[in-house]
Amino acid sequence: MSQGEPGIELDTSLGYMLKAAASALHSAMEAVLSPLGMTITHYSCLELLAQRPGLSNSELARGAFVTRQSMNVLLQSLERQGLVIRPARAPVGRALPTELTDLGRRQLEVASAAVRRVEQNMLADLDTDEQDQMRRLLRTCITSITEPPASTT
Repeated sequence: MSQGEPGIELDTSLGYMLKAAASALHSAMEAVLSPLGMTITHYSCLELLAQRPGLSNSELARGAFVTRQSMNVLLQSLERQGLVIRPARAPVGRALPTELTDLGRRQLEVASAAVRRVEQNMLADLDTDEQDQMRRLLRTCITSITEPPASTT
């Protein structure tokens, strides 16, 4: 920033406020998942598999916002714990589709309830319309940053 240019006003910077909210949410989720022996990535992986059985390592990594290598290490650990299963060989191509076991589903059920309480606490002071508006606004912000702008020609 050159001299004379104003800096970002942290109290009103949406980027800063989003980061602060994400950090607070992350800490609250860690606090409820840690006693269950889970990390946020561990929980995210199980939740993704419950909603989309058969995802590959790469798809899980993208969905949980981690590298493929980190996800592979996690999947190996979850497999040893009996929470997920993967075939010895890829049915098609090289991807090994992963699925939850019954034990994985039971662990996820407890974790999901804990995470749901964190989200409910986060939204407690917003009515239903405000919550819906927040979701729409956040989706719009994400799209604006991640998708190229529409051509104006």
